[in-house]
Amino acid sequence: MSGSGTDRSKPPAALDGPVVILVEPQLGENIGMCARAMGNFGLTRLRLVKPRDGWPNIAAQRSAAGADHILNAVELFDSVAEAVKDCTLLFATTARAHDQAKPVRGPEAAAQEIVVETASGGTTGIMFGRERHGLENDEVALANRIVTFPVNPAFASLNLAQAVLLMGYEWFKHATQNALPYEMPERSPRASQHQIDAFFSNLVAELDRVEFLRPPEKRDTMLVNLRNIFTRMEPSKQDMHTLHGVVMAIADGRKGPAKGGVLDGDQATRLRALLAERAAAGGPDAEGGSLRGLARMLRRNPTDAERLLWEHLRKDRRFAGNFKRQTPVGRHIPDFVSFTRRVAIELVNPDESDAIVRDRAMRKAWLEARDYRVALVAATDVTSDIAAVLARLEAVLAA
Repeated sequence: MSGSGTDRSKPPAALDGPVVILVEPQLGENIGMCARAMGNFGLTRLRLVKPRDGWPNIAAQRSAAGADHILNAVELFDSVAEAVKDCTLLFATTARAHDQAKPVRGPEAAAQEIVVETASGGTTGIMFGRERHGLENDEVALANRIVTFPVNPAFASLNLAQAVLLMGYEWFKHATQNALPYEMPERSPRASQHQIDAFFSNLVAELDRVEFLRPPEKRDTMLVNLRNIFTRMEPSKQDMHTLHGVVMAIADGRKGPAKGGVLDGDQATRLRALLAERAAAGGPDAEGGSLRGLARMLRRNPTDAERLLWEHLRKDRRFAGNFKRQTPVGRHIPDFVSFTRRVAIELVNPDESDAIVRDRAMRKAWLEARDYRVALVAATDVTSDIAAVLARLEAVLAA
């Protein structure tokens, strides 16, 4: 495949189209762009009447953008009469009224006639005049029909390739019954009503928890409006799975650091101490739901040092894609861990309690026993000189 939308592996359109006749074209670039426009819409037969700069023309090849098969099959003629003598239906394109008593068609009506004539075995042609002044009266007189475009009458002149493209588009549209080259793929079946109802019930339950559906007298109207949003979407099963995951992730707050926590640094440090003390005490509370809830709050409310270091670990090329934040390794949760490099990073906050120090020491020993390297980083170093911290971590990874 080469180019934007050009696929050489696909067969070309096998259609009998009209002959394109360029009368005394002046610029090779325009001939090449006409060939490109023809290639876009399956036209292959190009005839040139006395091209000003001769033929072949290197400028035409350069501007054809790969339509070499059309340029290689160009037919040359010394007169318009010779170029059109085999045409059973000939159209002359012009923006000017030539005061000749012959039918005038728009591009769509002309394309319809071309399709009908070609289907009956006739040879159709479309003449295009010179860039500077178009077709002469005697040249238009050879045509059966005149084609003109619905354009601004005060600025009606089209570029030669634009005119060829418009006619090619209208012909191809009718010849292919307006078929598009591709459609939206059906990657997942449409969601059932049951699946939509299940998702909507879950969404409403979460909205009730945050008291979104208020005041009470507007609840029913709000629910109808919400449901209509999803029914208008005509979602697929995969859409419903994704939306359900989004709602649950927002509700649980499991993924990544919050943008703005409800805890400040001192509160987070005290919460760490409480978790360490409970973990050290053991017992059923050490693995219970209350501790998991406190740990989740801590993960959702990182300190300034955690947030700053995580931002650099995600974006710095030396570390990007390696580290995860607050991820369990066995029963332990380091601040940052790289499973691929087997490195854990622990932030040491000022004035930590003995319980936190003991908890970190136990975690460090447990990780090192399983071949993890543990880097202890002072939180104050992160906020004061992040570059030095990153250089130290780079050395740890390179060790």
